[in-house]
Amino acid sequence: MTACIVGWAHSRFGKLEGEDIESLIVRAATDAIADAGRTPADIDEIFVGTMGVFVRQEFASSLALQVDPALRFKPATRVENACATGSAAIHQGMNAIAAKRARHVLVVGAEKMTETPNVADVLIRASYLKEEGAIDGGFAGVFGRIAQAYFQRYGDKSDALARIAAKNHKNGASNKLAQIQKDLGYEFCRTVGDKNPLVAGPLRRTDCSLVSDGAAALVLTDVETALQAKKAVVFRAAEHVNDFLPMSKRDIVAFEGPALAWKKALASAGVGLDDLSFAEVHDCFTIAELMIYEAMGLTAPGEGARAIEEGWTEKTGKLPVNPSGGLKAKGHPIGATGVSMHVLAAMQLTGTAGGIQVKDADLAGVFNMGGAAVANYASILERLR
Repeated sequence: MTACIVGWAHSRFGKLEGEDIESLIVRAATDAIADAGRTPADIDEIFVGTMGVFVRQEFASSLALQVDPALRFKPATRVENACATGSAAIHQGMNAIAAKRARHVLVVGAEKMTETPNVADVLIRASYLKEEGAIDGGFAGVFGRIAQAYFQRYGDKSDALARIAAKNHKNGASNKLAQIQKDLGYEFCRTVGDKNPLVAGPLRRTDCSLVSDGAAALVLTDVETALQAKKAVVFRAAEHVNDFLPMSKRDIVAFEGPALAWKKALASAGVGLDDLSFAEVHDCFTIAELMIYEAMGLTAPGEGARAIEEGWTEKTGKLPVNPSGGLKAKGHPIGATGVSMHVLAAMQLTGTAGGIQVKDADLAGVFNMGGAAVANYASILERLR
């Protein structure tokens, strides 16, 4: 218990016309500071999570200072760790608080992905280019290859992937912040056709997350200060595990990095998986969510399909997974994703999640992943007040 979230903000995700990386950062930061009941002058340090390579304005750390002149000369740092950039920025903020270098830290995650016409060329850079850079389909092709390897070992699980997609779109239909707010249904997600073609390997369009713009922000403080705040969500655990970048150096189907991150987080928090009320996890592709079921210990290896087929991970199941709609329906603006997950978890724990609210939510698991199970961040969150 070294840090708490005391305020947050979240834009809608999607293709946001008229927005640029600056406006996204400034609005999210402004709203998060206000939500925390603080002023810009109270902020001691700023971390901005953005992959950056989607826009010309790649140097973004000081854009947050545009919020208010009181932020001028505050230390601000851009953080990047592929698709786990947002969580990496949060960890840097927590480190600053743990080191007693800051009392209030502003963390912003943002991305303007639609500014570039070559998204696939950019995303493939989150893989090991020497061996994986020529895979057909870009980063979707990387996870298509992972899906093929999983199917070869455990059998074709295409129907389970369709059920995951359908679940997340059903959840996303109730999320006012989501990019796609439509229940597509299992049959649509299952059926390959003109509206749902194969994209890479066995992955259909409905198995792939979206190209998105968006931002999320939060304010962190120490526990002592948070006890005086109007609301506070505490980190019971925050673990970070990095694995080798080349898939050739790992058993990619085993998802060892995610498994270790979850194991360490649960142990650090002193809880079991059964204690969690829900989890927000990194479903950049539906095969990733299926494999995360196994990595988190919900099922044995190769049996992840059982969790979705038996309804365990539905919103009313024993462990709701991605009640927000996940990356699949909510959208996946790279730098914003990890911050978004923590913001939405905080909203659940404070009973302010609106249509996606999980009943009696009191303990949350969050898992954000960069690359193909390379940078793995697992958090356990609980309401402090």
